[in-house]
Amino acid sequence: MSQSKSVFISFLVILWYSSNIGVILLNKYLLSNYGFSFPIFLTMCHMSACAILSYFSIVLFKFVPLQSVNSRTQFYKIFVLSVVFCGSVVGGNISLRYIPVSFNQAVGATTPFFTAVFAYFVAWKREAWATYAALIPVVAGVVIASGGEPSFHLFGFIMCISATAARAFKTVLQGILLSSEGEKLNSMNLMLYMSPISVLVLLPATFIMEPTALDTVLSLGTRSKSMWPLLLVNSVMAYSANLSNFLVTKHTSALTLQVLGNAKGAVAVVISILIFRNPVSFIGMAGYAITVSGVVLYGETKKRYK
Repeated sequence: MSQSKSVFISFLVILWYSSNIGVILLNKYLLSNYGFSFPIFLTMCHMSACAILSYFSIVLFKFVPLQSVNSRTQFYKIFVLSVVFCGSVVGGNISLRYIPVSFNQAVGATTPFFTAVFAYFVAWKREAWATYAALIPVVAGVVIASGGEPSFHLFGFIMCISATAARAFKTVLQGILLSSEGEKLNSMNLMLYMSPISVLVLLPATFIMEPTALDTVLSLGTRSKSMWPLLLVNSVMAYSANLSNFLVTKHTSALTLQVLGNAKGAVAVVISILIFRNPVSFIGMAGYAITVSGVVLYGETKKRYK
């Protein structure tokens, strides 16, 4: 590998880390520490930025080749994925109002468990029993972390586990709905089509469930000059996380992304504790460590018995 390519890949990894961790930390700050208690509206801002920036990067600047939607059936499939995607992002943002980032990341690490469950019951995809056995520490770790979490909040936990399950369900559903060669879309093109649909889904949800969101945001923006820059940076980071995810996978491999993802959760936990000073316990951290170890074991076992 040439030095210039190594530098480029290092830049992509740093961008991926900073975008993913940054958007989580900013979400937590806005939703819990800033008086901006509107997770649906915040998600709509994210999706709006993704729609606009996806259009510019793909349609105008042709950063990646444009893949078209070829049939009404394919559009309906993308619409279903968009709704599930909205649910997962909104659920995750709601959870950040009630639980610390460290616990949010511990629960989020159980994604492989839910992916395996949905793959089994929805896609009828079977794995070796050793692979399923590797998921036991993933679940056990979260149970231990929940019992040792000083800031445990039941509703926040339910929303976080629901968001994690929805994220896994979307992955499995995407594999089923967009499985034919003529319907497969790369992650950037899928975001191009999903994000405007998500905005249309979230707009009425915001008016119905968060009717005071716009007035409060305008009021906060008037009182604090940092409100609009924070919201803008947060929304752009949401798109940057998706862009960098695509680029890191393209220029390295899915396995590299998985390893980086496991480490990213741990980095996000450490940084969030340093910033927000939320109390942690040895049992909670031990539970999270067990979950991450289980995720690594699951990945290795899955490769071995593939």
